[in-house]
Amino acid sequence: MEPILETRDLSCTYSVGTPFEYEALHEVNFQAWPGEYLGIIGHTGSGKSTLIQHLNGLLKPTSGQVLLRGRDIWESKQSVREAKFHVGLVFQYPEYQLFEETVYRDIAFGPTNMKLPEEEIDRRVRQAAQFVGLQERHLKKSPFELSGGQKRRVAIAGVIAMEPEVLILDEPTAGLDPTGRDAILANIRAYHESNNSTIILVSHSMEEIARSVDRIVVVNDGRLPFTGTPREVFAHSAELRKMGLGVPQVTQVFQRLKELGLPIQDDCVYTMDEARDALVALARKGAV
Repeated sequence: MEPILETRDLSCTYSVGTPFEYEALHEVNFQAWPGEYLGIIGHTGSGKSTLIQHLNGLLKPTSGQVLLRGRDIWESKQSVREAKFHVGLVFQYPEYQLFEETVYRDIAFGPTNMKLPEEEIDRRVRQAAQFVGLQERHLKKSPFELSGGQKRRVAIAGVIAMEPEVLILDEPTAGLDPTGRDAILANIRAYHESNNSTIILVSHSMEEIARSVDRIVVVNDGRLPFTGTPREVFAHSAELRKMGLGVPQVTQVFQRLKELGLPIQDDCVYTMDEARDALVALARKGAV
């Protein structure tokens, strides 16, 4: 099986030939697989936003390639245009990009630009709205009448309606309250399970990443120092801290408990479910 999305020796340098020249990515080799739920983490300025903007052709590499199903997206103008439909990108605070008179028209904007028949556009709008938890009554409203969380759902639905093979979400829960964050993540998970699309979630929240994704890619200083399952990545807690990152709080607690001598079996507990199971195991042993 080949990656659905891949970069080969991807480099990006901003302001080439000026005193402000800066290499944001250095020979990055990245893969995302069909049906994968992938997380990307990195400190501010690490290069992760630059990376994801290359994945659907918003930025052109200084050198290297971006491949969609093995085809270089920059081989022609048409292939770049197609990449934007096949790789959907939801920016941070996407609600600021809403502009149509109604929610329906905002969600329909992408499919309309794809020149789809009206019946197909209508099907996609209603299905995308359903995935993000919007009701029929919301479709006739102005997006500016909605709450912040509802606006976020409209913006995400607008990308989902294009039915991309890869859906990239840059900090989709930023600024939302805990209830709103959980709802958005549940919507994304439901979409992933129903469509088997590849999801790439960019987040600063280690807890959010830990309970959502199958694999994590770490970005640091324009490079990818390591990748792996959440368990494998969060086991590198010391290295992550040096990069300005961290591990989930529950992981920190259990690492400290192990340092204090408790017989913790797993090197890395990173979700509340695992914490519960570990505590039950300790209780049965009489350790707590």
